[in-house]
Amino acid sequence: ISYDHFIRTTDAHHEAAVQKIFRRLYEQGDIYKGSYEGWYCVPCESFFTETQVTDGKCPDCGAPVRRAKEEAYFFRMSKYADRLLEYIESHPGFIEPVSCQKEMINNFIKPGLQDLCVSRSSFKWGIPVDFDEGHVIYVWFDALTNYITKIGYDVDGNSSDLFKKNWPADLHLIGKDIIRFHTIYWPIFLMSLDLPLPKQVFGHPWLLQGGDKMSKSKGNVIYADDMVDLFGVDATRYFVLHEMPFENDGVITWELVVERFNSDLANILGNLVNRTVSMSNKYFGGVVRSTGVTEDVDEDLKTVVTGARDRVAQKMKDLRVADAISEVFGVFRRCNKYIDETAPWILAKDESKRARLATVLYNLLETLRITVTLLLPFMPDSCVKAFAQIGAAPEQTTWDNAAVWGVLPADVTVHKGETLFPRIDMAKALEELEKLHAEKKQPEVKCPPVLPDVTIDEFAKCDMRVCKVLSCEAVKKSKKLLKFKLDDGTGTPRQILSGIHKFYEPETLVGKTVVAILNLPNRKMMGEDSCGMLISAVHEHDGKEQLHLLMLDDNIPAGFRLC
Repeated sequence: ISYDHFIRTTDAHHEAAVQKIFRRLYEQGDIYKGSYEGWYCVPCESFFTETQVTDGKCPDCGAPVRRAKEEAYFFRMSKYADRLLEYIESHPGFIEPVSCQKEMINNFIKPGLQDLCVSRSSFKWGIPVDFDEGHVIYVWFDALTNYITKIGYDVDGNSSDLFKKNWPADLHLIGKDIIRFHTIYWPIFLMSLDLPLPKQVFGHPWLLQGGDKMSKSKGNVIYADDMVDLFGVDATRYFVLHEMPFENDGVITWELVVERFNSDLANILGNLVNRTVSMSNKYFGGVVRSTGVTEDVDEDLKTVVTGARDRVAQKMKDLRVADAISEVFGVFRRCNKYIDETAPWILAKDESKRARLATVLYNLLETLRITVTLLLPFMPDSCVKAFAQIGAAPEQTTWDNAAVWGVLPADVTVHKGETLFPRIDMAKALEELEKLHAEKKQPEVKCPPVLPDVTIDEFAKCDMRVCKVLSCEAVKKSKKLLKFKLDDGTGTPRQILSGIHKFYEPETLVGKTVVAILNLPNRKMMGEDSCGMLISAVHEHDGKEQLHLLMLDDNIPAGFRLC
């Protein structure tokens, strides 16, 4: 899969299209102006009801929520709730897995959909509501419509041929944590625009590290780059795809990766290719001829092998990717059983059975041609190497030929190559991983000398507080300054300017928990008031200045003093 165009929600075409859509839905009465008071999550930019909030935390991201009130525009979700429920129930498979469908119906739709706040007035970044200065459009309204604006949707009826060709989408493949936005908000927006809904939305599960969600703070993140360095790209792809079940979260540990590499890739796939090519070289000098001396066991193998393509296709159609891979490896196992049934090493001892031996090896090569073709989308580089070893040309390894027996020429020449997947020593692999992490550690940084002592009374004069970043934007005509609006616990947003634009983009800081000194004299910077100072750590690395804004655990409430 590759992309045709890298899309950003800041693209000018998209912004103009979103503004037109917002205006149209306002004019037809599906969007109205009001005010909202409730529990607000800054990182998610979302309001939540009392029943949705648990222990004062956001139901989506887990960050603390706070009471807030603001003027806003709302979308009449309730108007379309019954229609959406009827659609979901009358279109089996629209939301997959079924567990996600049940969650959306029972936890959100049936309890009653609240009208959705679709604008914000507490910050400036975002697409402006072009008919009401001071309001910007809610990020999910903006982001979801990107699916149609970028292929040429026009709310005035002048949509492009590309849009007419490609919408509705056959599938939205998304992470399960954003399933609500794609199966409730998005379908209702489309209904309001009188557009067809996507045919299916699939919320795929997660890979958990040792049964726990990966987190930088927990230090349990397994990075794909590290896996590639140790095992190669194809092995990494294989593990991630194979260990991600259809509905339940998968588990990944370094030990499991090594075990799967050895058991599946080395022992089954790699060993089967190596055995077949080695026997072909040993018994026939690398040129295997199909002699037509068959037995009943051959027909059973052919039936299993030629039927594999359709079984794999059905699994992929059902989005059961791990099961599709398992189908292929099931055929590899059947092939190994075929070797035991036919015992080529015994046939080789009897000159009268040489023709039978040739057919057995040809059948093994033909089986590999078909099964490796089916594995090609998952492990492209390794499959191309396998094709070269078994003597299969590109035109023989097409999808159409994956269901046809006898495509290899009657005289097929094999080529001994490198072992596709050499077995990995567990202890050595884990040792290598430790070295890899050690190499990536930052070198020691020379710290500046400690300043002269101060008394505790002098230190206590600095009022350092925990603050939540409500908004952050670049200061016009300044390359360095960012303007922060902070919740410092006082109830009134505090404005602080900080010269850190070189190190941070403003949108990445919204929702973060930072530390600021509040009792510094106010300063004018580029005509803006700065009422305090954010705390950062500055050092030099490779001759370049590095800055890291001090950020704290999001569970710490705004206004807490540091002491």
